[in-house]
Amino acid sequence: MSEDSILLKKEGNIATLSLNRPDKLNALDWPAQRLFGQTLDKVEEDNEIRVLLITGQGRAFCAGGDVSAQKSRIGMGIAEKRMGAKILSRNPLKIRKMSKPVIAMVNGAAVGAGCNLALACDIIIASEKAKFSQAFVKIGLVQDYGGSYLLANQIGTKKACEMVFTGDIIDAREALTIGLINKVVPAEELEKTTMEMAMKIAKRAPLAVSIAKRSIYDGFDKFDLETALEYEIYSQGFCCDTEDHKEGSSAFMEKREPQFKGQ
Repeated sequence: MSEDSILLKKEGNIATLSLNRPDKLNALDWPAQRLFGQTLDKVEEDNEIRVLLITGQGRAFCAGGDVSAQKSRIGMGIAEKRMGAKILSRNPLKIRKMSKPVIAMVNGAAVGAGCNLALACDIIIASEKAKFSQAFVKIGLVQDYGGSYLLANQIGTKKACEMVFTGDIIDAREALTIGLINKVVPAEELEKTTMEMAMKIAKRAPLAVSIAKRSIYDGFDKFDLETALEYEIYSQGFCCDTEDHKEGSSAFMEKREPQFKGQ
């Protein structure tokens, strides 16, 4: 695995993380997964970055785990395989817990763990050429990379069962219809549309966006309505005391664009 299997590019407050194994349809082996996790950590620690985009080089988003590499692990001890898998399974959790919004820019096939990588992101914008599949059963495996949780929570149990049990491929239009993705655009407009979304979010108050992201997932995963309301009282009280709120209020009254600083 070369050190360029994962690329990171910054443009102002927006970073783009690209899976860069196009000859493998961006399927990821363990070394590339480790580098992916390290890059996510780097993004999280960079206070200049307000939005992260994740995409794939070439004609695929991500074909999931590298099956050729998986074959080399046949015969490996259970404890060793479990430890390796445990390390790699932190990546979708890092995306979900990241304080910055994460947008999947799906340019082509998102299969198996590649599909679940997209699902771990906060927003998914897909090209008309994108395809999605939970293909695990086709090679005698079960869904991983968070798929057993993420898929049913986003598209419902019945449709999740259909996708998982059959391993069938669905196109971008069907993915939009069932609520798996946010938008479908022509391939030539994918980068422009995704960047426009990222730039819009990057202009918003970063502390408020970060807390809003956390509250959405905490509300879905942990809260009943009463607990959610209590959480909102706390988080809104915090935001009210920030410089960004003061700037946002002033800009609104003065009919100008706010200049948020994340303070």
